[in-house]
Amino acid sequence: AWGPTGHRIAGQIAESYLTAKAKTNIQKILGNESIAMAGNWADFIKSDTNYNYLSPWHYINLADSLNYSQLKTYFTNDTNADAYTKLNFLIKELKSKNLSKKTKLMDLRLLIHIEEDIHQPMHVSREEDQGGNKIKVLWFNTPSNLHRVWDEDLIQYQQLSYTEYTNAINHTTSSQRIAWQRDPISKWFFESHQICLQLYKEINQPDQKLGYRYNFDHIATLNQQLAKAGVRLAGLLNQIFGS
Repeated sequence: AWGPTGHRIAGQIAESYLTAKAKTNIQKILGNESIAMAGNWADFIKSDTNYNYLSPWHYINLADSLNYSQLKTYFTNDTNADAYTKLNFLIKELKSKNLSKKTKLMDLRLLIHIEEDIHQPMHVSREEDQGGNKIKVLWFNTPSNLHRVWDEDLIQYQQLSYTEYTNAINHTTSSQRIAWQRDPISKWFFESHQICLQLYKEINQPDQKLGYRYNFDHIATLNQQLAKAGVRLAGLLNQIFGS
């Protein structure tokens, strides 16, 4: 997934667009834990083997050839335990009035995390290379892989705390936020998939060295994906907890 900093950035952006009612209802579940911090629970819990079943919830494997119409058809028939089916499951479950506090807490933490994950392009990618994990590259002179570059390397290269990073990129307009939140969830996946395919095309040799130019070419896309993750998460949370 996004590394800890990426999740915290998206979470803090989301917090800035919550309605008062959603904020109150979410606080009843999270207590003193912020959305920014709650977003990393699903990665931290990977250390507990009792939660191994959650691993496929963080991503989805898709064929390169799918256009948007084909993707929507695929989702109609999708029964896999993947980011699409589980995100929709969590949304539906959190709208229920009969959940225990423990289930609500876990569901909310997972929803925050998965919604943020799918805006990281390499989480909507190919099965055969494990979302770019098997594509070895050099980040400057340090061994890395394409997935890790987008999870953490690009973000850490900016040398900002998550609050500084949020302040630097959280400048969307009202019309942008309305448009992004109106987009169906299927479009969120399609956008990430299209970015992912372009990222694959740019790697044409083993241990390709990525550095200054790669940062220059991709930082705007990275920042927009983080902003979209935060804005759309706010829209979801307002829909679930603000009505």
